[in-house]
Amino acid sequence: QVQLVESGGGLVQAGGSLRLSCAASGRTFSSNTMGWFRQAPGKERDFVASISWTFGWTSNTYYADSVKGRFTISRDNAKNTVYLQMNSLQPEDTAVYYCAARAGSGSKLPYEYDYWGQGTQVTVSS
Repeated sequence: QVQLVESGGGLVQAGGSLRLSCAASGRTFSSNTMGWFRQAPGKERDFVASISWTFGWTSNTYYADSVKGRFTISRDNAKNTVYLQMNSLQPEDTAVYYCAARAGSGSKLPYEYDYWGQGTQVTVSS
């Protein structure tokens, strides 16, 4: 089992920044890919970004087109933590943001992830 706990959400004005954190515990060695998804009220859960590593150190990152150039995903192996730095936030970024983990390579599909956090609310005011 892998436990994921997100933090860092909040209320920010348009153009502002937030950094989300996802702390992983448990069988973290079984999770090669960590991802961030978001879900706005009445909408489906959408892919935001993912980071994968193989051979212990190589990282591959993927981003949704809507966040490319604004969001950055990164990881700290020593802390078993993944971050999502979000810059130039817009009202359309408002959603609950979820951290997820899977054993395989990077994926944009929510159903391919095995573990999920409880989510953290991000609200961007105009």
